[in-house]
Amino acid sequence: MSSLTLKNVRPASSNESYESVSIQIDGELVDLISPNTVGRNADRLVDGPGGTVFPGFIDVHIHGAAGVEVNAADVDGLLEVAGFLVRNGVTGWVPTLVPDSDENYRRVIGEIDKLMEVQEGRPVAQALGVHYEGVFANRKMCGALRPEFFKKFSGSELSELPVPKRGVRMMTFAPEIEGGVELASALKREGWVASIGHTSADIQILNQAFEAGARHMTHFFNAMSGIHHRDVGVAGWGLASEGVTFDIIADGVHVAPKILSFAARSKTPDKVTLISDSVAPAGLGDGEFDIWGEKVSVSNGRTRNERGSIAGSVITMLDAVNRMRSLGFSDADVAKMASLNPARLLGLESLIGSIEVGKRADLVALDREGNVRLSIVGGNVAFSSL
Repeated sequence: MSSLTLKNVRPASSNESYESVSIQIDGELVDLISPNTVGRNADRLVDGPGGTVFPGFIDVHIHGAAGVEVNAADVDGLLEVAGFLVRNGVTGWVPTLVPDSDENYRRVIGEIDKLMEVQEGRPVAQALGVHYEGVFANRKMCGALRPEFFKKFSGSELSELPVPKRGVRMMTFAPEIEGGVELASALKREGWVASIGHTSADIQILNQAFEAGARHMTHFFNAMSGIHHRDVGVAGWGLASEGVTFDIIADGVHVAPKILSFAARSKTPDKVTLISDSVAPAGLGDGEFDIWGEKVSVSNGRTRNERGSIAGSVITMLDAVNRMRSLGFSDADVAKMASLNPARLLGLESLIGSIEVGKRADLVALDREGNVRLSIVGGNVAFSSL
């Protein structure tokens, strides 16, 4: 079993009172965190790899990157995405599917299964399961999704969806569709993460969905009814409901920076998860691309499809992290939003999401300019620019 020590690093954690610590990793786990000392002799010593060490970022909503679209990918393409992600500080991700044919669902899930069989030990972000976005959505709130593939819920449709042999299962759905509240109950019963999105549900329906087990919301503010002082709306319900958490796209395009800051501070960083919602052009710059059967242009970091809608983002979780830092959030709070909260949402917080003894050593070191200097996945160096 190999060992690794990071020396003279600053952990992005409110649980650590030290400015500089050493983190000892044995095998795939964090074994020791100590101030200014090195524990047992390690096979490899890395001294001061960057300004701050964060828990590895976890992206629970990502449709693609580096020219690869999850809906169209094979295992090699998914590995390419995973390699791109780890170079940008992501150590765990949930491949996210947009509405598609049942035949393609089966094909892609088969490729995700292959990915999860071969990814361990490779220098890539680890796929954690699958996220179906919008299979059961409100047509009037479809955004960039394709409504011709939307489904209603009559009782059997959830069990008919293919899922990976292992890993988490997440579903974004609109509770006001036919059978929507019953779907929320089924998701809870079957162990899915139930997330409300692409919706204009009224308060009564939202409360019923909450009681049925839907406690999270997808890309807050986007593809949902907003806030009015006499009409709470879906977004108002999310902000005002104590037991609700949400994820949000911190690209400055989907949500204006001042509102992004307001929402995260109002809800508190304990209940906010950062996502990229990135699509295949992420990492490729401006241009015109074919995504989900239509042309999507990217200009100055903004996507636009042929219908005039924003079609996902082209940021990484690293971009989201640095934006939240620029808005004045502490590194400890950003670590919650980028790592611990998504791990908690997926039910994996006992394994990943924070820098603690006994947890998997998924870490990312950022320099003072916010660049990734080192990514560690399961105790192995997956990327280094040292």
